[in-house]
Amino acid sequence: MDVAHDVLSAIFAALAIPMLIYFVAINTSYLALIALASRHFAKVIRRSSFTGERSMAASPLTPGISVLMSAYNEENVIAGSVRSVIDLRYPDHEVIVVNDGSSDATLQILIDTFGLVPDDREHPVRIHVRGHIRQVWVAPGDINLTVVDKENSGRSDSLNAALRFAERDLVVMVDADSLIDPDALLKVSKPFADDPENTVATGGMVRAVNGCRVNRGRVVEVGMPRQLLAKIQVVEYLRAFLLGRTGWSQLNGLIIISGAFGMFRRDILLEVGGLDADSIGEDFELVMRIHRLMRQSKRPYRVTFVAEPVSWTEVPSTLPVLARQRRRWHRGLWEVLWKYRGMTFNPRYGVVGMVALPFYWLFELLVPLFELSSVILVPLGFAFGLLDYRYSLLLLLVCYAYGFFVSLAALVVEEASFHRYDSWRDLGSCIWAALAENLGYRQLTAFWRLQGWWAGLRGTKQEWGVMTRSGFLEETVTVREGSP
Repeated sequence: MDVAHDVLSAIFAALAIPMLIYFVAINTSYLALIALASRHFAKVIRRSSFTGERSMAASPLTPGISVLMSAYNEENVIAGSVRSVIDLRYPDHEVIVVNDGSSDATLQILIDTFGLVPDDREHPVRIHVRGHIRQVWVAPGDINLTVVDKENSGRSDSLNAALRFAERDLVVMVDADSLIDPDALLKVSKPFADDPENTVATGGMVRAVNGCRVNRGRVVEVGMPRQLLAKIQVVEYLRAFLLGRTGWSQLNGLIIISGAFGMFRRDILLEVGGLDADSIGEDFELVMRIHRLMRQSKRPYRVTFVAEPVSWTEVPSTLPVLARQRRRWHRGLWEVLWKYRGMTFNPRYGVVGMVALPFYWLFELLVPLFELSSVILVPLGFAFGLLDYRYSLLLLLVCYAYGFFVSLAALVVEEASFHRYDSWRDLGSCIWAALAENLGYRQLTAFWRLQGWWAGLRGTKQEWGVMTRSGFLEETVTVREGSP
């Protein structure tokens, strides 16, 4: 008993103050990113009448876009998803869908719905693809739709196969089970039109469609989901994706673009070799490879987050599916950070190397370790008489009350800037979710993230699992998990 007491006493002496400093630093850093984002949104709102989107929509000089979509067993949603992308408001865009060896009727539905005919022309081999391409189909008439049927080899390799057939200057990657706002292509491509020489990639916002009303592939009414688990994820997405990535974009240190909605210059994608089919965090890894290429070749460039365009995706509504997602995300984070560890604290890579990567190591990778340590050590400290109530209260205030305040700040900025939620009930749900996030959810996700990290350290095989989606469909569909 005395040995255990002495060991715990030494641990508390070493960690008590650093733990407080850590949680102050992480919440303050998020608050700083939110402040940067709010400043940017204020400028965007002031200039909203002069964006030139109408001119872009009508101009023949607007750069063309190839929309790449990978589909695996999506028979219940594929026709609507493809049609909604074809109907996006943009003057020149083609759609390339890759059927990734589906075992259901995904391919046949595409053939029947769009009247596809075989395309036996020779196509240039621009990029290596692992899965054998069995047949290429095209839509007759004025529909710019190409469907590539290939053996199953995963989402990343399927998008590389689509990239092989892309003909436009810009490439956007979307998920087959996501819904895209009608003007999203105009908005996410705006930085390319404003600065075509330097802009190499842009990312759009991914929001939760749970609780929204959808009609013919379009979100016609935004609402909060009924399930608390999904509500908390809405707040998470607003804080981390909308505000966090906008803040990093303002610092020119954006290193993650969502795989569910990202746009890239085609020549840059081909130059870096497309997506890494072996990477779990393939979207993160791709952006890091672009940063490294541009910095090493000493070319000026920008990677920008655009908050206005939205891709809607269904977030996990059950704990097992959420657990798989968070394990995979954190494992991908670890593997990419480790792969590019030579860029960390390397002044050659500017803000990315000196600020963004150290931030992700300290405040993204390590946060579940500190989170669970505090949950375990504080009760033990009380049990062994090593803690007094003043330290415990201070830790709770710093860790949870400050975190709740950061989430509220994110909600205020989002509501003032975009006003997506019209009812007071939805806003109240957001506030309740921000509070409830601290009551078990954070601790569970921290545990799952540590599991993913541990699996990455051991090098065990990643299992993708399935995700049951039911939020915006009339029937429940089981598909592979996405990567928002």
